[in-house]
Amino acid sequence: MKKKLYKLISKFNKALLPSYSKQRLDLSKASKLQMAVIGWRYFITTKALD
Repeated sequence: MKKKLYKLISKFNKALLPSYSKQRLDLSKASKLQMAVIGWRYFITTKALD
């Protein structure tokens, strides 16, 4: 049940949140908001894959 929820959230993330890897964002120059988005996407993706 939880895994399905994380997969659903992951699909929303992909559709709504920006992909900074496609924009070639340098992590050392990222703002705190950009780092928070990156962390959130990483957290959800790892939970969906477990």
